[in-house]
Amino acid sequence: MRYETPSIEEYDRIIELWDDADIPWKPEGRDRKENIAREIEEQPEYWIGAYDGDKLIGIIVGTDDGRKGWINRLAVDEEYRGRGIGTELLEKLERVFEEKGFQIWASLIEPDNSEAMDFFEKRGFEDLDIKYYSKRENDRV
Repeated sequence: MRYETPSIEEYDRIIELWDDADIPWKPEGRDRKENIAREIEEQPEYWIGAYDGDKLIGIIVGTDDGRKGWINRLAVDEEYRGRGIGTELLEKLERVFEEKGFQIWASLIEPDNSEAMDFFEKRGFEDLDIKYYSKRENDRV
């Protein structure tokens, strides 16, 4: 297993992983290929891919708000789940957050995604039962 920043040439595979994991994404807005390319170029440490040979089989994406690290998306190919790949991706991103000096990291999880909730709770994350409000410029972002 190899872990590294994916290239933008793997955009379609990243989207496929998100789709297979039922992770919502905005193809006309924030998740357009050129936006993802910019993010990977500007902060490659926040994009970590898991590879079996040359095949991208998992991805984690992080960001930060200057105070804490955010785990935005985590997906592992269904064929490879249950092998610790998601945990390894999470641990690698947590190390990035630690290197940047963050002492808190968080993830927002859709309320019907019990699999993700279980995953994070088993790894020491606490459900703070916070309601998330958002105001957007438009429905594409």
